[in-house]
Amino acid sequence: MGKFVITKRTNGEFQFNLKAGNGQTILTSEGYSTKAAALNGIESVKTNSQDDNRYDRKESSNGKPYFNLKASNGQNIGASEMYESVSARENGIESVKKNAPDADTDDQTA
Repeated sequence: MGKFVITKRTNGEFQFNLKAGNGQTILTSEGYSTKAAALNGIESVKTNSQDDNRYDRKESSNGKPYFNLKASNGQNIGASEMYESVSARENGIESVKKNAPDADTDDQTA
């Protein structure tokens, strides 16, 4: 089972990572000014992760596939790592869909 891990960046912003059951990070959030905003971001990932249309499939300048997960308003709520292949990116999307809805939250800032 996956989990959301909330941490604090060196600049004071909060962020979260969605980790798969094996501990691998599968989605990283933007920086948030408050913990409450980060928690709202987690709820948005849980909601939007089930809609395939919310995944913006991209390719980096060096040709590596990745994806962004977008909220209903079009705002990015999370980004994946860079993958070696399109099929690996699709597996990453499926992992987010599988892990996000029931993931626990591990607040490491408390």
